[in-house]
Amino acid sequence: MLAPMSRQTALADLEQEIAAPGAGPDRLRLVGTPFVPEVRLHLAEDAILWWARMEAAAGRSLPPPYWASVWAGGQALARHLLDHPELAAGRRVLDLGAGSGLVAIAAALAGADQVVANDIDPYAVAAVTLNARANRVRVTVDGADLLDGVAGADLLVAGDALYDAGLAARVLPYLRRCAAHGVQVLVGDPDRGHLPPDGLELVASYPVPTTEPSVDTPVRRVQVLRPR
Repeated sequence: MLAPMSRQTALADLEQEIAAPGAGPDRLRLVGTPFVPEVRLHLAEDAILWWARMEAAAGRSLPPPYWASVWAGGQALARHLLDHPELAAGRRVLDLGAGSGLVAIAAALAGADQVVANDIDPYAVAAVTLNARANRVRVTVDGADLLDGVAGADLLVAGDALYDAGLAARVLPYLRRCAAHGVQVLVGDPDRGHLPPDGLELVASYPVPTTEPSVDTPVRRVQVLRPR
């Protein structure tokens, strides 16, 4: 089991990484997002190399740096919010499994009244803090596991939150429960094989450039969905 890490430690680590001189595929760079150029993120050219270097320096295991890549589901959701700002404008938005914070930042740029980015990885929470700062938007971070409750939000967004069967088994009931309590729910998913056969309806579909590790196609078709 990974030893607990504080938000402060993770934030200090990432701030040091960003400020350090040098370049290379194992470093973090502030770059534009391919499908959402309005948003810049601190990303690794090769997140696996970054992870290996950070683990070697720390002398212990660290969580997989999902936040250091930009994922197709999040790109589609962020694009959808910026193209349809009325979905977020003036509303309370929760970004579930926020990773880099791309969707949360897009919601803030679309005029959301309050944005909370939730992720249980302290490094992701730190990355959201730094990415929100880089884009000059206000995003509140939350590192709690929320999946047994109900979102205190008007709009819940979840990009690439169904990437394995175990997580999908927890996330899908949470999304349905939130929708049943009047929360508007939007899911961005490139169909990793864990979508339910029914219960979700298509809102939009986008051809999204893929930059995440271990993909065999430069573009993925991503669906934006909502519970029926």
